[in-house]
Amino acid sequence: MDKKPVVPVVEFREVSLAYGERQVLDRISFRISKGEFVYLVGPTGVGKSTLMRLIYSDLQADSGEIQVGDMQVNGISRKDIPYLRRKLGIVFQDYQLLSDRNVYQNIRFALRATGWRDAASGKQRIQEVLMQTGMVGKAEAMPHQLSGGEQQRISIARALINDPLLIIADEPTGNLDPEAGMRVMDILRRIHQAGASVLMATHEYTLIKEFPARVIELQAGRLRDYAQSQDFLSDYGQRLRM
Repeated sequence: MDKKPVVPVVEFREVSLAYGERQVLDRISFRISKGEFVYLVGPTGVGKSTLMRLIYSDLQADSGEIQVGDMQVNGISRKDIPYLRRKLGIVFQDYQLLSDRNVYQNIRFALRATGWRDAASGKQRIQEVLMQTGMVGKAEAMPHQLSGGEQQRISIARALINDPLLIIADEPTGNLDPEAGMRVMDILRRIHQAGASVLMATHEYTLIKEFPARVIELQAGRLRDYAQSQDFLSDYGQRLRM
């Protein structure tokens, strides 16, 4: 019996995007398979956030094809964008929690936005993601009562609420001190080890050394793909010495 082809979690095929005369992405292609952890790296302003925004259709590519699960993203209709985003969990550098709602209410808001209507199972699911992120005791706390690291852990809990196909983390440790950043990174790695797919943009290469995984590097609109983090770190170190 023929095996069905494996559908990637995300695939870019010859994707290009320009801002005016600046070519941000130039015919880039890559795929992320189920259960992979992938770092996205490159200099500030190179297009890491742009690439991520293309995945959840906050931007549209000029050309090429983007696939998320079984959905074609390029040319997606406005009415289908909410369905696409239900497949994704997004973690931002600046947390983006609702300041007038407590931790439980912030996560419940995200749950309802994904179409979850069963109150009892929804409550159970909120408890599960709070346990995953070590934040069960903070359910009644307001965002301003939490440290930056705790707010980011709530952001991760919110991203997990709908058991997403892919977690997109855009510089999730960028605003944190090293200790809090390591705690957040440890949570993301444990989530990955439990079976989640993760794409994480970062400029903190010490994390890549501490938590090795595949690395995708953007440079001048083009892409380099390193199967092992050590290969990237060695190449990067050689460039610094040149």
